Amino acid sequence: MGEVWREHPSFELVEQASEVTGRDVARLLLAADQETLTRTDNSQLATFVLSLVVLDAAERVGLEPGALAGHSLGEYSALVASGALDFEDGLRLVAERGSAMQQASEDSPGTMAAVLGLEDDAVESACGLAEGDVWVANYNAPGQVVIAGTHDAVAEAGRIAKDLGGRRVLPLPVGGAFHTPLMSPARDRLRKALAEVAFRAPEPAVVANVDARHHDGADEWHRLLSAQLCSPVRWRQSLDTLFESAANTLVEIGPGNVLTGLARRVLPGDAVAVSVSTPDDLDRLIEMLAGHSPAVQAAAEARTGERFHIFERLVLSPAAGLFEPDPSVTSLIPGAGRGTRQPVTVEVGGLIGLVGSTEVRSAFEGSLEGVLVLPGERVTTGQPVAWLRAAASEAAAK
Repeated sequence: MGEVWREHPSFELVEQASEVTGRDVARLLLAADQETLTRTDNSQLATFVLSLVVLDAAERVGLEPGALAGHSLGEYSALVASGALDFEDGLRLVAERGSAMQQASEDSPGTMAAVLGLEDDAVESACGLAEGDVWVANYNAPGQVVIAGTHDAVAEAGRIAKDLGGRRVLPLPVGGAFHTPLMSPARDRLRKALAEVAFRAPEPAVVANVDARHHDGADEWHRLLSAQLCSPVRWRQSLDTLFESAANTLVEIGPGNVLTGLARRVLPGDAVAVSVSTPDDLDRLIEMLAGHSPAVQAAAEARTGERFHIFERLVLSPAAGLFEPDPSVTSLIPGAGRGTRQPVTVEVGGLIGLVGSTEVRSAFEGSLEGVLVLPGERVTTGQPVAWLRAAASEAAAK
């Protein structure tokens, strides 16, 4: 699943992930077989890293989310996207989470199955009527609920669900009974790892799996991620929350398009859902969004040569390294609060920040409207780090 990104600049995150985790992440993304990736310690790390590769590619062209949510493991990707969690901290947490869940699965073997064509309460009843340990693990979409538990109990609950009117019961190729009490030993390990990580307030807020509510505080994520491990993923309810808050374009970031299919089953009439798992998908998304976001318009102009809005310009990094904004522009960094951001006037050559020891300066005079990367975030040569509205004289000269 990583092959299509192999030549993209964002694939450099894979090498960084291997260094942080001590794992050969490139092999997982480029050469691993189905049996290897069925192990949750492998699949979680591979999926998280590739999702962040795709996110990095989207950020390089100026895309910025207005709301965020992630399904199960995807919640960690969403937290990185929001700035609440550093990439390296996310890697360590995901590696520990995957390892802990793999061990719990080996100690208490289990499985999962999707029940199709049955209401939530009927699936809950099927689990309650089965003899053994089986629970609802994911509320995915209307008529699609995932159950998990021991092999025998899941099989029995599936039979009962069909007796109650369920259309089909599909076994899932996973390595354990995730989001159930069988993961309690893994939760104990994850708590210890979470205690070593400092979260920041997410910007924008992230809708949590546990309660399908927006959360914009820094301190609550230790508890939410711990609870998530043994609680059902309320994905259908999370989608409702996103759409109720006026989100009308949902973009699935990362390998596959399963979440896009689920979202389309609950979309309001004026909303769309698309998936971005390849560079070509990203190009199509830019074309779709052009005209909605100034940063996207400027990025699209840089990529295609078309002039959507001649006054908007990107400030590009002249080097690779860690970005640190100049104090004069810190009010414009992601997480500063959209409602309080005030444009900053810059002259030609105005200092935007540093990449390592290299200065990032504006090639234009105008109004700096936003910084696109976080303090301490790694950038590459030519990556957009800010955007501005050029002064009329600059635009005319262009």
